[in-house]
Amino acid sequence: MLHPLPDNLCLIGMPGSGKTTTGRLLARRTGKSFVDTDDLIRSASRHSLQHIVDHKGHLALRAIEQDVICALHCSNSVIATGGSAVYSASAMSHLAGMATIIYLAAPLATIESRIHDLDIRGLVRRADQDLSDLYAERTPLYEQYASVRVDASGAPEQTVDQIITALQAGIF
Repeated sequence: MLHPLPDNLCLIGMPGSGKTTTGRLLARRTGKSFVDTDDLIRSASRHSLQHIVDHKGHLALRAIEQDVICALHCSNSVIATGGSAVYSASAMSHLAGMATIIYLAAPLATIESRIHDLDIRGLVRRADQDLSDLYAERTPLYEQYASVRVDASGAPEQTVDQIITALQAGIF
């Protein structure tokens, strides 16, 4: 039996897992709107994520991200979060109350092959953390908050197919 798609779908995962690209494709395929919380942060702060990290620190970006997500109210949307959204229990609780949370999981090697702008991307990380440190720290959080986990190591179209198949089968 095919289940109807949930009203809102929220994508979480590492930088480079394809949240924005997959989110846009998923929104198009399902007739939903697309919301990127990184865009909302840039709009609210009038600065790039990297500017916030450089001038106010990574914890300031996390605080802004939490505020933006907790203020988010939408329907019939695909929401792509920043990779650090999972650091905020209140933001994730808010998202879980309004969306099915989908973890785009990809191996570290895949993430590393996709990220080439680590120092200008606006990542929420301490100065001593590299991508493997973030991966180890965040993966348990993605697993904790996800209702659905899909393999995001292939092409975004394949990831979208997996998401739709899982949701229609009621695997959440």
